[in-house]
Amino acid sequence: MQRASRAAAPWAAMTGIVVAVALAVSGCSSSSAPSPASGKVGGNLVVGMTTDVLSLDPWKATQFQDVYDVLPNIYGTVTELDKNLNVVPGLAKSWDVSKDGLTVTFHLRSGVTFHSGAPFSSADVVSSFKKIMDPATAAVARTALANVSAVSAPDAKTVVLALGSPDASIPAGLASVNTAILSQKGTEAAMAAAPNGTGAYKFKSRAAGQSLTLVANADYWRAKPTLGQIQFRVIPALQSIVSAMQAGNVQLATFDDPIVAKTAQGSGIQVAKTLQLSYHVLQLNATKGDVANKDVRLAVQCAVDRKQVLDAAALGAGAITGPFTPPVYKSDPSDQPCPTQNLTEAKKHLAKAGKSSGVTIKTIVSQGEYSTSVNEAQSLKAQLAKVGITLNLEVLDSNAYVAKWIAGDFEAAVALNGGSPDPNTMYGRYFTSTGSLNKVAGYSSPTLDKLFVEGRSTSDVTERKAIYKKVSEQLVSNAAWVWLFTGYNYTATTSGVAGFTPMVNGSTQFLRETTVSK
Repeated sequence: MQRASRAAAPWAAMTGIVVAVALAVSGCSSSSAPSPASGKVGGNLVVGMTTDVLSLDPWKATQFQDVYDVLPNIYGTVTELDKNLNVVPGLAKSWDVSKDGLTVTFHLRSGVTFHSGAPFSSADVVSSFKKIMDPATAAVARTALANVSAVSAPDAKTVVLALGSPDASIPAGLASVNTAILSQKGTEAAMAAAPNGTGAYKFKSRAAGQSLTLVANADYWRAKPTLGQIQFRVIPALQSIVSAMQAGNVQLATFDDPIVAKTAQGSGIQVAKTLQLSYHVLQLNATKGDVANKDVRLAVQCAVDRKQVLDAAALGAGAITGPFTPPVYKSDPSDQPCPTQNLTEAKKHLAKAGKSSGVTIKTIVSQGEYSTSVNEAQSLKAQLAKVGITLNLEVLDSNAYVAKWIAGDFEAAVALNGGSPDPNTMYGRYFTSTGSLNKVAGYSSPTLDKLFVEGRSTSDVTERKAIYKKVSEQLVSNAAWVWLFTGYNYTATTSGVAGFTPMVNGSTQFLRETTVSK
């Protein structure tokens, strides 16, 4: 692996975060993946997905199909994650950190152009970072740059970040497509019509509710991408996607439903199984309704049998989880009040809250963005009813759900959230008082603010583990949310597809190395 940083600062080692073997990709069958040589460069690929793209703006996108399926192929970032989630160079070929950890200097690549043909330079990075940092932009990853006090460009190939304090999370934070680099001359209106990135594939066309098509970027700074065209085709039902693959009309799709994965595999489609870094969670908005009361939240937590939710929603294919899913910082799911369902304790908490007669919680559920959501919601509803907690479920299409979610317009939300190899990147934006998604989380505290500062200020893994264990304890002891389980992604490909590497964070960035037989 290319070494990303020549830094002398003590936290420089964090630029190479290694994810444990537990997150490795494994096949569902004994057949090996096809060799890239079995396909032809320039082939066209159709990817099936259940929901249409909601936003082509990488700074505001939150829907999985946007953030992980489509946008990583259009846009470039200063740093990137490799297939093992190590932080590696992206649009920056290297970076240095000052001895005091307060200055990060990025050295940018030469010969990079935007899809429009305009040259990429430090001015684009400075413009992008400043806009992401501006609260008026409403960028979902603003917290990734919250510790940056100034951004400057001494020349066309150098960008300097001045920090308020050392920040070990910055390299991982800048690898997210939510911090993608846009042309300084671009506008939101132009981007919505025709995205202009530096990625492996260029935007060609879009038919709302039907498909979005990309074509190879012949001027990509890496080797030329191997597919001539990618079409993301909207097919609302997973079983219909499998049927389309059987008919040869779709060549690749990702599922989170083990039943559908078995159906696909049984019909001769190749299926690779990848443990998710993402997590299923019942989010409780502590600023709304009865869940503003800590004891009501604890009652919810104690009344939930998380294994039962996993079994009902995903046939047990996964693992119960606490807040942190990266193996290095993994939370112990039993380290919380009521590690298993305890209806007696749940009723005690309701009584303490003065709610012995029960409460009703308005709960939003997404239908279509991921397959297990409604089953999770129904399981939770049935369990909580045993102690007098009623989940009033509002099942929404993905667009309506995301609009309510991003506005924090809910008391509870059944959600699937993406993970990150760095714990500060994963939760700093949610659970700090100034976090860019704190409105969604609905919970923060001075204690958490202090812990997140401590956690990002050191690169010592032992110290960070201890700090984020305290963060996890704070979250579960206050029942900020109820963490449920992590599941699997199942990547299905037809026989002509080769060279695609599924990632545990769900990104399709390796479509740039994928081939399909013509």
